[in-house]
Amino acid sequence: MSDMMPNIGEMLLATVPMARTLNLEVVEATAERAVLRLPDQKDFHNHVGGPHAGAMFTLGESASGAIVIGAFGDQMGRAVPLAVKAEIGYKKLAMGVVTATATLGRPRAEVVAELDAGQRPEFPVLVEITREDGAVTGEMTITWTLRPNA
Repeated sequence: MSDMMPNIGEMLLATVPMARTLNLEVVEATAERAVLRLPDQKDFHNHVGGPHAGAMFTLGESASGAIVIGAFGDQMGRAVPLAVKAEIGYKKLAMGVVTATATLGRPRAEVVAELDAGQRPEFPVLVEITREDGAVTGEMTITWTLRPNA
């Protein structure tokens, strides 16, 4: 685990109240990868006893936010990260604890170069949601932007 993990995880949980509401656990959070876990909680179950689709969406979006903090935290003095759009596909029935793993879909250097050039870069974050047995239950793509400060 990275030495930065507590800072990224603490920042995420401090700035995203919904992540705290769902009791999300930050397993790993670096500039290369973010892993968050949604505990099995009856209050957030759906009609078949697994995690509700909204809880799984929040888990994946939160994992994407953690990697954005990890990869672009040093840019936040000059730009605000914002989610632009998100798409999720539910692949298999999720039961029990689920884990979201997020990775950047573009090299960090390309995104920062666009910001340096005065642009408002957009970049995808890819998220895989899995059950404890390793089966992929969902896949997400969240498009983020770094909006330059005025």
